[in-house]
Amino acid sequence: MEKRMVRMRVNGRPYEASVEPRKLLVDVLREDFGLTGTHVGCEHGVCGACTIQLEGEAVRSCLMFAVQADGAELSTVEGLAADRQLSPLQESFSEHHALQCGFCTAGILMSLDSYMREHPGASESEIQVALSGNLCRCTGYRNIVRAACAVSSLAPKEERDG
Repeated sequence: MEKRMVRMRVNGRPYEASVEPRKLLVDVLREDFGLTGTHVGCEHGVCGACTIQLEGEAVRSCLMFAVQADGAELSTVEGLAADRQLSPLQESFSEHHALQCGFCTAGILMSLDSYMREHPGASESEIQVALSGNLCRCTGYRNIVRAACAVSSLAPKEERDG
C-alpha cells in the first residue's frame, strides 16, 4: 500500500510521518511520534481512553485515520502540563485521588479539559454528562467528578452564573 506523508502540530510541536492511509491516528501518536499517554482501549470509540483534542475539540483517536488529521493542531495528555507544572485539572485529580490504575485517566483528562474550557463553572451534573463517554473500571467516578468540580468552582463567578 502506498504511504502518505502526514504533518501535524501536536502539543505545539511539529511532527511528520509517512503512513499507510489506513493507519489510525492513535497508532501514529503512539508508534511514530512516541506519545504513549494516549491509550488504546476498546478500538471502537466506546471507552474514551484514546481521547485527544483536535483543534481544541475532544475526539476519539481510534476512530480517525492519521491522514484525516494532516495539517491539524492536536493536543494529547502530554501537552496538559506546561513548564513541568501540572494543569489545575491534573493537580485536582491528584488531590482528590481521582485515579487508580490510570489507564483511562488520559482520555478523561482530555475530555474534561476540552469540556471545561467551553463550559467554565460547569455544574456537577454537567460534568457527569461530559464524562459519559469515558469508561473507568476502577474509581466509580465519584472522585473524578469531585476533582472536576473543584476546578470548575475556580472559574470566575460571572462565568459560573452563565
